[in-house]
Amino acid sequence: MSRAVITPRILKGSITPPPSKSAAHRAIICAALAGGRTEIAPFVMSDDMKATIGAVEALGARVTVSENRITVDGSNTFRTIKPKIDCLESGSTLRFMIPVAAVSGSEITFTGKGRLPERPIGPYLECLPKAGVSCETEGGLPLKISGKLQSGEFSLPGNISSQFITGLLLALPLLPGDSVIKLTTPLESSGYVDLTIDVMERFGVEIECRNGSYFVKGNQKYTACNFQTEADWSQAAFWIAAGALGADISCNGLNPDSKQGDKAMLDVMAKFGAKVTPKGARSGILSGCEIDASQIPDLVPPIAAVAALSKGTTVIRGAQRLRIKESDRLECIAKGLSALGANVEVTADGLIIKGVDELRGGTADGCNDHRIVMALAIAAMRSRGQVIINGCECINKSYPDFFKDYNSLGGSAYVVNDR
Repeated sequence: MSRAVITPRILKGSITPPPSKSAAHRAIICAALAGGRTEIAPFVMSDDMKATIGAVEALGARVTVSENRITVDGSNTFRTIKPKIDCLESGSTLRFMIPVAAVSGSEITFTGKGRLPERPIGPYLECLPKAGVSCETEGGLPLKISGKLQSGEFSLPGNISSQFITGLLLALPLLPGDSVIKLTTPLESSGYVDLTIDVMERFGVEIECRNGSYFVKGNQKYTACNFQTEADWSQAAFWIAAGALGADISCNGLNPDSKQGDKAMLDVMAKFGAKVTPKGARSGILSGCEIDASQIPDLVPPIAAVAALSKGTTVIRGAQRLRIKESDRLECIAKGLSALGANVEVTADGLIIKGVDELRGGTADGCNDHRIVMALAIAAMRSRGQVIINGCECINKSYPDFFKDYNSLGGSAYVVNDR
């Protein structure tokens, strides 16, 4: 267990967010399914990346990691398969890899830790047995699959997680026949599916979307390539939030035309009244507003940090899926901000936040959730007293250098490892 001890300071400087974790997950899997060597760069190792690398290695791919890039050789994929895939705490790894592994027809058991064994996999338990894949589970992990995935029609809800759609999109082109994915409810987090299709196209695989359904031709082949990973808008969102709260930060390397849905952070900050540029946000007169978070759930923690220090009331709706992430993010961000002096109420699907001029400081729990820790660290910038965030080691899941970057911007975050 570790804790970050933060002395409030206004951040200032230039920062390059890490490469997109979402794009890297998808690129590693596509590379493993291609019959050659793919170089992915830039690349930053994190616990989630370790999970996906371990998963494709279990299917026979060879992965070589160097300082800022990885090479994935898919020439042996599906030829030597291990019977177990440990997804650690990565929901993306689990949901992406279940259908991909089922292409092999092998018996494979998926495991995980933290809250991952409790997170939903129901859509697969419903549709995969109809497509030739047996699923043995007591409701979560461990999950044992066996039987070869068959092409056909797949019906999925769109409001649980777009990761189920991505998993099928990655796997179905490898099958002999054509397939279609039909959504039974409106799609949320649609930007992540758009990102999946974009990455797949860069590996030579095409998906057609018509009237809310995805049409997948069979017998397609992934082609190895050199994959350049753009900067991560999800991680940049915390620095953008800091800018809205008074910091002077420029984020380098962000693609304004990115398929990453979390580039919407700029639009949200503008709605609060911040002055936004392609490289971040600058403080304005921030006023509470209403936010529909159904397409941008991962942005709720940094949005909540800004709302806590904006005039008036902010209402965040459509975020009920945050209850089944690494933590119950609605409860945890509310408790964390409230412990520091904010006024936050949890609703069934979101938050009601009444802004204060400054936080008083204190001790908050990171809830073993990287996004909660980073959001609290950004909010700490506007505290009159010291802030302590417990359990900050969980940033290793996605952004191991977060506090290093925080301090490079003039912050004062001292990480203490308790034994």
